[in-house]
Amino acid sequence: MTDSIVARVAALRTADFADLKQMWRDLFQQEPPLFNRRFLESRLAYRIQELALGGLKRDTIKRLERLGEQLDGGKQAVRSRRIDGRPVTGTRLIRNWEGSDCEVVVGLDYFEYAGQRYKSLSSIARTITGTNRNGWTFFGFSSGRGL
Repeated sequence: MTDSIVARVAALRTADFADLKQMWRDLFQQEPPLFNRRFLESRLAYRIQELALGGLKRDTIKRLERLGEQLDGGKQAVRSRRIDGRPVTGTRLIRNWEGSDCEVVVGLDYFEYAGQRYKSLSSIARTITGTNRNGWTFFGFSSGRGL
């Protein structure tokens, strides 16, 4: 890690709570969740590093999923509570459609496009194209359902 990243992460511990909330707005482009300071610090630290160095590699994600399957015994009901396949809150999904960039910001339990909140990517894809489409596929996810 570079010194500037380390310094930014270290500064989270001494920052005012109001400053942490503003940093959340800057890094995630949305209002901070109603969680405690410790949650905000840890999530902001991860986001700072993620933006500077990149997120988890696909192999790492798959390995974590395999480890999770060992823990949940391969039971689909348990697995669906463990992960929903959505990208990380604050992620920006960008798709060029007919010469225009369409940008979606992932929220905690919604997607935001053009200042409006939607429950699904498919409804956004329908808004953009005027036709029914799988939103996950439209925004480039190969599995058709998130990561």
